[in-house]
Amino acid sequence: MSEVDLQSVKQRFGIIGNSDAIDHALSVALRVAPTNLSVLVTGESGVGKEFFPQIIHAYSPRKHKKYIAVNCGAIPEGTIDSELFGHEKGSFTGALESRKGFFEEADGGTIFLDEVGELPLATQVRLLRVLQTGEYMRVGSAQVRKVDVRVVAATNNDLLKSIEDGRFREDLYYRLNTVPISVPALRERKEDIPLLFRKFAADVSVQYGMPAVRLMPDAREMLMNYYWRGNIRQLKNITERISALEQVREITAETLSCYLTPVPTSAPAMHQQSHMGGEDYSERELLYKILFDMRSDINDLKRMLSDLMRGHAPQPQPAPREVYGLLPSSSVSEVADYTESEVVEDVPHRELTKADVQREQIIRALRNHNGRRRDAARELFMSERTLYRRIKDLGINEKDI
Repeated sequence: MSEVDLQSVKQRFGIIGNSDAIDHALSVALRVAPTNLSVLVTGESGVGKEFFPQIIHAYSPRKHKKYIAVNCGAIPEGTIDSELFGHEKGSFTGALESRKGFFEEADGGTIFLDEVGELPLATQVRLLRVLQTGEYMRVGSAQVRKVDVRVVAATNNDLLKSIEDGRFREDLYYRLNTVPISVPALRERKEDIPLLFRKFAADVSVQYGMPAVRLMPDAREMLMNYYWRGNIRQLKNITERISALEQVREITAETLSCYLTPVPTSAPAMHQQSHMGGEDYSERELLYKILFDMRSDINDLKRMLSDLMRGHAPQPQPAPREVYGLLPSSSVSEVADYTESEVVEDVPHRELTKADVQREQIIRALRNHNGRRRDAARELFMSERTLYRRIKDLGINEKDI
């Protein structure tokens, strides 16, 4: 497709950027749109994968039919088959009437399966049959039905790793991955970062009737060289916070640094974290944070105990400081050296396991959001279904929250 056509697509769908990486991904989407081939969109969380199935549908012969987007990670495992393929009356408790599934609703159109890597294995078998033969059965029915649906799937998981772990079917992977589209991470399209910042700042300016913030050269350089773990979603969040909180509209690197969590500019483990692999970086970060939180909590308790033993009412203490990012060094011995000078130097402790770290962080996230799993999952950069599974595996219940 010509450059003019690409620009018109960007304007229609609100896509900002002119980097070669994003242009290539859009070109692949436009070339495959007129076909009926299945497409698998991959990329880290927050890169904008949801735009590509919309583009494929809009430029396909199915554009006048339905387009249905389904977040597979947000539907409980016990109801996912019913949601996708429908059910008959009385097929399970609460099935008071027959109901069409998403595939039946999208007949003749396009269905977008987001977070497809979260599908249970039994549902993967049903999906494979639809892709191979166009046939499916409602839950509780023996009648075979036909459907004509274009499937576009997306994931931020490493499906090849999921196949090795036995969590995803290899035959389904190759059926979905007929045409792959890889959406670049924000750090792979640095030249687009200032454009995106300016767009988000302008949106806030129009919405709230305030002058738009502007980047000074040093801040622009800092913004372009930042790692952007949360990609476009994180950039939008930071731009909105700066716009709302800063009175001065010219943003310098000193001001910007207050909003950016320090992270290494080259962190392959972090790059893989959203793909369900290479979680060492995340676990180390959580371990440091928990150590500091525990130190602060124990210090507060010892002060309160000391006050009580002296016969005084406990004095209110400032809330424990929030620790952002990693310590300057990844050495655990440095953490020990740091804590030896604190009040907690003689407190007995046991070595934290991987499960301890995950359990503590999940409980804290749930407490931060009053037990709302969807919000907690977003904070932890995982799907709601993955969070549910880990809560069950780690034995977390309501009294822990």
